[in-house]
Amino acid sequence: MSDTDYLARAEGVLAAVERALDYTDADIEFERSGNVLTLEFANDTKIIVNLQPPMHEIWIAAKSGGYHFRFVDDAWRDTRNGTEFFSALSDYATQQAGEPVRITP
Repeated sequence: MSDTDYLARAEGVLAAVERALDYTDADIEFERSGNVLTLEFANDTKIIVNLQPPMHEIWIAAKSGGYHFRFVDDAWRDTRNGTEFFSALSDYATQQAGEPVRITP
C-alpha cells in the first residue's frame, strides 16, 4: 500500500469513528488533533486512536491495553489476533463506558 493510499484509508477510519460517536447514546466526548483521536468517558478514562504512517498502522490505546491494526483483506485487522478495528473499538468503548457502545463505519 502506498503512503497516499494508507493516509486516505486511515483518515477515513478516524472520520468514521467521529461520525459514529456523534450518534451514540453513551456519554463519550471526543477530540481530534491531527492524526490523534481522543475519546473521553464519563469515568475520566480515555481511549486514544492514532495513525502510525511510517508503519501503515492504526493504534488504539485503551484501558485494556495497546493494539495495532493493519489493513489486510479490505479491513483494518489487529496484528495479533485479526479482530476487525470497529468491532474491537466497540468492545473497548463498551468496557470503558460501562454500557453498550457500537461504533460502525
